Amino acid sequence: MGGAAYGTSHIDALMPRVRTTLTIDEQVLRAVKVRAARSGKGDSEVIEEALRRELGFDLLGRLWQRDEIGEEDALELAVEAQHATRPD
Repeated sequence: MGGAAYGTSHIDALMPRVRTTLTIDEQVLRAVKVRAARSGKGDSEVIEEALRRELGFDLLGRLWQRDEIGEEDALELAVEAQHATRPD
């Protein structure tokens, strides 16, 4: 995955990769394959990037890139932002 695009390359280095099986809608898989083909990425990379965006990893990475905020504060803000986007 292109962790640097989301400012998470240091996070990626700490997280081991695991193989898993997902059951997803055919249209979603088709869209993943189209995006992968157009971007030159693998299906897994496209899925992981989408999950990282949805889970707030991109926000966390951007916050960590800012000099004036520490990792703990960035994590707290990212968790708050993630909870704010969840439906009740």
